[in-house]
Amino acid sequence: MSSTFHGLETSLRGLRTHQSALNTTGHNISNASTPGYSRQRVNFSQTEPYPAAARNRPQVPGQMGTGVEAGTVQRVRESFLDLQFRGENTKSGYWSARSDALQKMEEVMNEPSDHGLAKTMDRFWQSLQDLVVNPEDSGARSVVRQRGVALAETFNYLSTSLNSIRDDFKTQIDVTTKEINSIAEQINDINRQISEIEPHGYLPNDLYDKRDGLVDRLSELANVKVTAVGSGGQALDIAEGKYTVELLDSNGNSIGNLVDGSTLSTNGLSITDSDGNGEFDQFALGGATGALDQLGQGKLKGLLESHGFESGGSVKGIYPDMLADLDEMAYRFVSAFNTQHQAGNDLNGANGGNFFAFTSAVDATTFAGAASKLTLDNNISGANGLSNIAASMDGNPGDGSNALNLADVKDQTLAFNTGNATFQSYFEGAIGEMAVSAQQANRLVENSNTLKQSVEERRQSVSGVSLDEEMTKMMQFQHAYNAAARNITSIDEMLDRIINGMGRVGR
Repeated sequence: MSSTFHGLETSLRGLRTHQSALNTTGHNISNASTPGYSRQRVNFSQTEPYPAAARNRPQVPGQMGTGVEAGTVQRVRESFLDLQFRGENTKSGYWSARSDALQKMEEVMNEPSDHGLAKTMDRFWQSLQDLVVNPEDSGARSVVRQRGVALAETFNYLSTSLNSIRDDFKTQIDVTTKEINSIAEQINDINRQISEIEPHGYLPNDLYDKRDGLVDRLSELANVKVTAVGSGGQALDIAEGKYTVELLDSNGNSIGNLVDGSTLSTNGLSITDSDGNGEFDQFALGGATGALDQLGQGKLKGLLESHGFESGGSVKGIYPDMLADLDEMAYRFVSAFNTQHQAGNDLNGANGGNFFAFTSAVDATTFAGAASKLTLDNNISGANGLSNIAASMDGNPGDGSNALNLADVKDQTLAFNTGNATFQSYFEGAIGEMAVSAQQANRLVENSNTLKQSVEERRQSVSGVSLDEEMTKMMQFQHAYNAAARNITSIDEMLDRIINGMGRVGR
């Protein structure tokens, strides 16, 4: 036979359980605007019925329910959406870094415009055309020299500006690497806290949220994979455990652990210059090293590809490639122009010397630094420089045929490393490639951000707090609480009748 107070205990359990549900609902409402918060719910479960199946059970017809209890307080989250979001976040970080780099390059190159290299070169060619008409005119010669100065300074400016931005990327790479290591340390600290709580049968939901927020941020910086490791002890089946975070290569294979959930330790990531030549060439993760080509997508890879890194004995990247194009253009142009200038005669009938020069020696194979070192030759920039401009071919001061030949250098086919091309077509090709790359990066940034936003909206539909829904639940739990309280009152009246009203007959 059940206890006289069976009904009181059943209703009391209802009171306590729905009070717990109301407290959780209040927690959700309070954190409705908290970034990264996942709504929580109380998992109701029936308590064991009476009597339990046993040899000495009382002989009563059937089992009687004993009420409800709050089994666990669990956050509502779908891991598949987290996986999708992090994948798109990785792509977004990578393409955003490339897009920003190309946007800065476009601002420096400033093509097409009235202030870019192409326009400056056109003005230089035009000044030579004007010199053809008036080869003895000092004004026309002065304009040629000044346009030559402007051309050299434009090459200098472009090279210096691109190198300055490239140095900024080096700083960003260092900052991003430190941020990755910092996030890894924070995830490991949270792993340690979770490992101390879960074995006691609790679910540290707020720690889960904080850890997932860090993983989301980490996924933007590098391509990572998360694997859960159990905490042991009395941990619940739905406990999420400790995270092991692996760094992935470009093929999705593991490079090594940033965070080891089993040992509660981290491995520091670094980008290094192993041969000391000033160029990044490998990464180090814990005790392992590898080529930078291996790194998967993410902001760090985008920054590395923008800054450039050494691979296969050469430096490749967005900025090194453009700087190499500028250096080769400057060197090929100077070589062709000086050769033609030397074939002519100045006002005094002497053979022409160099028109352009470099402030220091330039390697004829790599052309490194040619654009930044370009200047006018002392023969032209000196006090008698105007008369040293070789505009004629036969020593006649009134002949401007060599000035015409100098102007025709722009249409001369030069032997560039990538093939034969005129100076103008080569430059247009470099600018066109930059524009196409920028367009592609911008398009993929927009695509990845759209997909990321779509997944985030779906994730919020599952994990986000809806105030309307929480208000509805609050009313539901409140009514259930009131009903349980009213049931207690009813049972109390029944017991009062038994205790205080029975046995008074006939008195």
